[in-house]
Amino acid sequence: MSSPSGPVPPSLAQRYGAPSRGRRTAVVVGAVVVAVAFLGWLLWAMLFHANPAVSSEEIGFRVVDDHTATIKVRVSYGGDPLDATCVARAISHDKAVVGQLSVTPSRQDGAVEEFTVRTERRATTVEWIGCKAAGQPRYR
Repeated sequence: MSSPSGPVPPSLAQRYGAPSRGRRTAVVVGAVVVAVAFLGWLLWAMLFHANPAVSSEEIGFRVVDDHTATIKVRVSYGGDPLDATCVARAISHDKAVVGQLSVTPSRQDGAVEEFTVRTERRATTVEWIGCKAAGQPRYR
């Protein structure tokens, strides 16, 4: 076939073939499976991390002298009180860690405790890393 302006190009379906219905269905089903798996993982992560076994918050710190700093924290338990490990770091003006403390807090839920961090030289701040219990993936 030809027209006054030249030959008529064939349609894309004639040239390359029509897309198969099975392939389109497979792509849609695959996308749905991936979306459901992602939403399931997201729900699991939210529920698992929503109520940790132990969590903590810093209330304040004080640099006492060249070799001592204190930090006040509140430790809360998600259920029954259990053994937890808490970590604090004293940091100097040049951002070097000059002291570190790892302690087991009391089992009293919500109690405010003060911990003393010994330092090798004067600290300018005390960083509260947090607390974690056995099976808890990170400090809180």
